Amino acid sequence: MLEIELLYNRYFSRVYSFVIRLSSSETIAREITQQTFFKALEKVRDLKDNANVFSWLCQIAKNTYIDYIRKEKRIRSLENIEDIIDERSLENEYCRKEQILKIHECLHRMSEPYKEVFMLRVFGELSYKEIGCIFSKSENWARVTYYRAKSQIQEGMEGYNG
Repeated sequence: MLEIELLYNRYFSRVYSFVIRLSSSETIAREITQQTFFKALEKVRDLKDNANVFSWLCQIAKNTYIDYIRKEKRIRSLENIEDIIDERSLENEYCRKEQILKIHECLHRMSEPYKEVFMLRVFGELSYKEIGCIFSKSENWARVTYYRAKSQIQEGMEGYNG
């Protein structure tokens, strides 16, 4: 333990200065320098007697900083993916609203009884039998009228690429 304390006291400021030049951030430099000495503690046995200690510590610091940058890039990439997903969600929401608006335009242009039958079926969620009763017509009439209304909307939407 005494050995690492000596290394720390002797080289901390030089390693810290080296990392500041790499990162241009005191906060990052402080964190990387601390990690460097922690890693040095684990690897101090690997240090050869004739090795340049400062170079060895700088190599550990550089590798630690590179790992830090890689991790930050991954985090930023994930954030970018989230932004892209958010943009796509907004785009999909916009397209959905555009489609709804287009359907409403088609409904507005549609003649009676098609418009009312379609609205009762889709928005009112009534059965064909209930719709037939409202119009004093048969269930089959309601079904045919609904499908004709639906066909008119589909035709109105054909030119739409939303």
